[in-house]
Amino acid sequence: MTTNLPSFPAVDEPPLDTCIRLRDIAPVVEVEFPGGVPAYLALTHEAVREILAGDHKTFLRDPRHWPALHDGSIPDDWPLRAVVQGGHLSTMDGADHRRLRGLVGSAFTPARVRAMEPRVQQIIDGLLDDVVAAGDGVDLVPAFTEALPMWVICELFGVPADDRLRLRRWTATLLAHTTPPEVAFATQNELQAFLRELVERKQREPNDDLTSGLVQARDVGDRLTTDELVGVLWLMLVAGHETTVHLLGHAIVALAQHPGQLELAKAEGRWADVVDETLRYRHSVMMTSWRFAAEDVTVAGVKLPKGAAVGVAYQVSGLDPEEYGESADRFDITRPRNTGHLGFGHGPRYCIGAPLARLEGELALASLYGRLPELSLAIDPDDIPYSPSFFTVGPLSLPVNLNTPKP
Repeated sequence: MTTNLPSFPAVDEPPLDTCIRLRDIAPVVEVEFPGGVPAYLALTHEAVREILAGDHKTFLRDPRHWPALHDGSIPDDWPLRAVVQGGHLSTMDGADHRRLRGLVGSAFTPARVRAMEPRVQQIIDGLLDDVVAAGDGVDLVPAFTEALPMWVICELFGVPADDRLRLRRWTATLLAHTTPPEVAFATQNELQAFLRELVERKQREPNDDLTSGLVQARDVGDRLTTDELVGVLWLMLVAGHETTVHLLGHAIVALAQHPGQLELAKAEGRWADVVDETLRYRHSVMMTSWRFAAEDVTVAGVKLPKGAAVGVAYQVSGLDPEEYGESADRFDITRPRNTGHLGFGHGPRYCIGAPLARLEGELALASLYGRLPELSLAIDPDDIPYSPSFFTVGPLSLPVNLNTPKP
């Protein structure tokens, strides 16, 4: 399957640069995704907000509403089917989505998240002890930016420590657009099998974690099925750490490139502003998985036909000069808070884990620079490798010099 549409991602061009180039064409542009699959990209703040506001109404997430996925247009071995047809919370609509979201939402209220703060801080402090012990040249990605979100979300859902690195590898493999089809499907099967075994284990040996609570909800009444439970776990464990991993990585890079902003953050404790500005300036999510038009619809002046698939390009929408002015491409933690901030989404699918992500981001950055105030990158920012994914994007390696005083 081939088209004459512009490719996304483009060869030898960072996805963000491609999105900025395409945004000059129109707010919503039809492109060719890997495998020759045509779909749309929403690229401006206005277009993204309109689509998010239309969730459950004009836009649906259930892949049954994408005709091309079922009529032979898209091949059966298209590797991104593993994400699109995952059977998880983000592929459900309406009442089913609200029911399942309600089962996990109580764990992420601001009050519940505040109660987690001492444990999150304890994890951060332990990781920083290891960073300091490793010394100059330590890579903050495996040692800190990956480790913290992984430990927090896995503790919350009762995933054993020995399984956490496997979960991280599965996530990276599934979200990479460079993963071969056979590897993508095998990875999805392995992850699903692991989650089913986790459910069975929590049924035999319940604890006070969220997975045990969901198993209990399944077994009492008719609140969810085993397949739905596994789907909830898939999304919460994958998205519940992946986006925060890259939020931390992007923040560290941005602060290294803008030393004045770092000094201001340290002097005034403006870590909440750092998190907010990082979400705008370099969002972890390059593009969400596709939504499907439930009817003919016009978005930001662009007509989309019923059944069209459209991806929401969060990262480039945060750099929209129409919304953020001529300084949109500048990292500035003093920027006035925008009431239309899309960092955690908008509408009925607003990020359920937003309070936890904010807590982790603020505590992690405050602790990192409080403990290591002279921290600096040991790599040219232009040489930092990034994840090969147009879903979530962030640094794969961040070697740093600690610049701590010698004993």
